[in-house]
Amino acid sequence: MTTERIIRSLAGFLLLLSLALGVEASPVYHSVHWLWLTAFVSLNLLQSGFTNFCPPEKLLKRFGVKSCN
Repeated sequence: MTTERIIRSLAGFLLLLSLALGVEASPVYHSVHWLWLTAFVSLNLLQSGFTNFCPPEKLLKRFGVKSCN
């Protein structure tokens, strides 16, 4: 897998997990404070789209994961 695919998968997983844990209608509801993680991941994706700076991408490249470029 490339860094881009790993980051997209991780972001999608974190968003779904935080929504499942933060929405009261969910069977695995824990606390409404999990929605802060949803906001953080979403804002990070938004700023990454404009600035092309993504800390997890830098970390994955240090570990030797290949980029699609």
